[in-house]
Amino acid sequence: MRGTTVITGAGGYLGRRLAAALLDDGDDELVLAVRAASAAELAAKQERLLRELGPDAVGRTRCVAVDVRRDHLLPDVDPGAVTRIVHAAAVTRFNVERDLAEAVNVHGTVRLLAFAERCAHLRRFALLSTLYAVGSRTGDIAEEPSVPVGFVNHYEWSKWAAEEHVLDAADRIPVSVLRLPTIIADDDSGRVTQYNVFHNTLKLFHYGLLSLLPGDERTPLALATAAFTVTAVTRLLDPAVAGGVYHVCPGPERTPALGELVDTAFTVFARDAGFRRRGLLRPVPCDRESFEDLLLAATGLRAGPLHQSLASVSPFAAQLYLPKTFRNDALRAAWPGGTAPDPYALTEAVCTRLVASKWGRRPEETS
Repeated sequence: MRGTTVITGAGGYLGRRLAAALLDDGDDELVLAVRAASAAELAAKQERLLRELGPDAVGRTRCVAVDVRRDHLLPDVDPGAVTRIVHAAAVTRFNVERDLAEAVNVHGTVRLLAFAERCAHLRRFALLSTLYAVGSRTGDIAEEPSVPVGFVNHYEWSKWAAEEHVLDAADRIPVSVLRLPTIIADDDSGRVTQYNVFHNTLKLFHYGLLSLLPGDERTPLALATAAFTVTAVTRLLDPAVAGGVYHVCPGPERTPALGELVDTAFTVFARDAGFRRRGLLRPVPCDRESFEDLLLAATGLRAGPLHQSLASVSPFAAQLYLPKTFRNDALRAAWPGGTAPDPYALTEAVCTRLVASKWGRRPEETS
């Protein structure tokens, strides 16, 4: 049955890729909900999305403005036609302020759920969350609602709170919580068009701005590409797939440890003549207490490079001392042919391209 799929955050990194995948995957009309403060901004975003999505988007997509901080969301969307909602809009900074995280990530989800309850033909409400919505828990993490034991930052807390609201609505609407991994590349080639704490930390190591390695070297890190993530999400939106909590990530057997990833990165760095001239050594592992002492000392050096370097790492660094593995049994059952990228090859490809492009400051050479 032809229906309407609403994607919030459709102008974002994952949102627009998901829109492209859903265009290829079915014949639904797509309502691309984007943040726009004016008609001119909305028109510009619509033009950009149509250009990126290609000719198939004409006649099957329309852009609407949405601000999840305001009541009466999506006034121009007929709830009777909506069959799927993918909630991708969020503030994803690890250093986000609590008030902003609550206003956008928590209350915004509540407002969208209220709209979803008016959609008589809704087949799925999917929240794009994060693996780190489980906060400070350690050990083996199953695909189930998380019982909190604390959080490293306000972003994690806000995504956990959003999950709780979504799961509480499961007796009224069909819901899924899709916890996403750290995305480090567009695809298996290692191409990077959106940078995050993973890339920024590697940059600090490469240029000698951070000589300490915060975290337990045994801590596993769940890494993936946008291509893998979007394909998995598209599969989980199939009406034949049951709702619930899914870890959209590689399984534990494809989750390398922090120390292994650093070794892979420095193997790549050593191929670069500029890096070799600097004579930089692999960062020294630093226990949590010592790292917290370093952060405290750096607060008095706000104008210096030490504070600037640590500021980009510290909002997430505590997670690196909290080893956890994420089960993905439900994902495998729903997507039996799905294959995650090899994390070591992917890390090597990403580091190679980061060094070649100087973290995006110069065009990569093409053969």
